[in-house]
Amino acid sequence: MELTGLPSWTVRGCTLRDVAAILAVTRASDEATVGEPDWTEDEVVSTLTAPNQDPAVDSWLAFDPDGSPSAWAYVDNPERGPRDNVEVYAVPGRGAAAYGPLLDLALPRVAERAREAGRSEVTLRAGAVASEEDYIAALRAHGFVFRKRHARMTRPLTGDDARASPEARAVAGGDGTVPMVRAVRAEDEAEMRRVHEVLQTAFADTPDFQPMSYEAWRESLAALPSISWDEWLVSEISGQIVGVLQSADQGLERGEGWVKNLAVLRGHRRAGIGGALLRAAFAIYAAKGRTSAGLGVDLTNPTGAYSLYAGVGMSVAFAADMYERTVTVPP
Repeated sequence: MELTGLPSWTVRGCTLRDVAAILAVTRASDEATVGEPDWTEDEVVSTLTAPNQDPAVDSWLAFDPDGSPSAWAYVDNPERGPRDNVEVYAVPGRGAAAYGPLLDLALPRVAERAREAGRSEVTLRAGAVASEEDYIAALRAHGFVFRKRHARMTRPLTGDDARASPEARAVAGGDGTVPMVRAVRAEDEAEMRRVHEVLQTAFADTPDFQPMSYEAWRESLAALPSISWDEWLVSEISGQIVGVLQSADQGLERGEGWVKNLAVLRGHRRAGIGGALLRAAFAIYAAKGRTSAGLGVDLTNPTGAYSLYAGVGMSVAFAADMYERTVTVPP
């Protein structure tokens, strides 16, 4: 169908056959805003196949008058919580005109998704790098306001990292015990339930926490294209898991190990457990030939996450601002 407001532009819902075209759009956008491709093929596939996602109606690919894919947008909410997310990517130059029209498609769909979930309204968020002036202008024109800043942090990996032994990592706990870092036992159902419990409990005191049931969490994991379980680490004291590091395969194409989640229970924080988990992950990534490690951090996180990451040698690669608005379901 025609993209409203842009004569000769067309737009349609997506399928997995569109992965290459979507990747071309996101990479062109990333290179212009952060200096390098940030999306990978696996990440596009994961987005289109995530829980609570129907790419035919929750994702849109826009084509310019020449028939070239020039912009992509999607809404998602894998946790099925009271907060949706919208992202719009455009090829620099020709694609910028599609920001507003794609948001015009996304907002009614967000309201429809809220109705389907039995909600009267949802909070809708969107992220943008400060240099994306056209996108930010479109967000503001659609009622979004700035809320906070996130950062993508990175750290180069060296031969010294590769020679470190994750199995030997240990730190002194506050109660005199010695917590050890080891790989998760993914085949152990009881352990996986404990990992989920630690993640939920540790993140409960962060601003953006959305509870997720164990069943929904396992569903989200099952939808991933791949999982490197040897890169999932736990720290335990007296046989009880108190810290978890969850890696993701999203950076493989660029030779990057990716820390998706790092969680330490409140009573065991500031005892070196988070740093030990990170250094153990760096060792595993480096031993596999990865050249860097990366993660995302909310700069308003009250747990001191930024200081922890900086303390193990990570630095900010770029920052992204979070914008937000409320979407109300029409009566």
